[in-house]
Amino acid sequence: GHPTPSRTPQYRHAPTPNSASEIYSLSPVRLGSQKILLSPKKQPRPVNKVPYKVLDAPDLADDFYLNLVDWGSSNSLGVGLGNCVYLWNSQSGRVNKLCELPDDTITSVSWIQPGSHIAVGTGKGFVQIWDAEKLRRLRTMTGHTARVGSLAWNDHILTSGSRDRLIYHRDVRAPDQWLRKLTGHKQEVCGLKWNCDDGQLASGGNDNKLIVWDKLSETPLWKFNDHTAAVKAISWSPHQHGLLASGGGTADRRIIFHNTLKGTTINEIDTGSQVCN
Repeated sequence: GHPTPSRTPQYRHAPTPNSASEIYSLSPVRLGSQKILLSPKKQPRPVNKVPYKVLDAPDLADDFYLNLVDWGSSNSLGVGLGNCVYLWNSQSGRVNKLCELPDDTITSVSWIQPGSHIAVGTGKGFVQIWDAEKLRRLRTMTGHTARVGSLAWNDHILTSGSRDRLIYHRDVRAPDQWLRKLTGHKQEVCGLKWNCDDGQLASGGNDNKLIVWDKLSETPLWKFNDHTAAVKAISWSPHQHGLLASGGGTADRRIIFHNTLKGTTINEIDTGSQVCN
């Protein structure tokens, strides 16, 4: 009889054992995904340890509790030096003196995002708002009786924290000095950060407390007591709702992660050093 034709495909050049044609010959994995799966693992991106730019900062206060440097949306850096605020434009390299307070000191700076207005906290407890384009002061707000070391924006709401242990919400569109007064901390308020998407404010203090406030409520939503030193470094995850990281000072050295939807502590990392930012 006649030989039965073979149904086995004949290869002029047999594929190598690791080739995609063999591994994925019967696989539903798309070609693009096959290439990703077969590509060699990427090495971590090396980070240059040598700065490409160094700015002189005479009179920059060596004080853990102050917040004297902040980036603006127009790529300008605001820096508080002594009793002056300077603006450095990273594109042109130009430096402008925004203001000089003859009988006061700069204790915090914070840009509105986005925009060209910058808030300035002072040693005497004032909060000023400046137009960085026109180099002009727009207003001065009172309320605090001690230095204002932390500032945070949420749209038109400017929040300030002070050594007087108080937090003020201020609506910068209104003539009133402040809108709400929060009294959750027993020592200096040294960290403030808004989660603008969820409308939650996190505040950290020298009393080792991390407090979460919902919107403009004067009653704390959560109080976390995990840290054993001042809480200045605070950051909200931009990827996951309700994920908050906080860093402790010298006696603590940890970054702790919190779920603010449930009021729980998730994880912690010992950094071996105080966490400043």
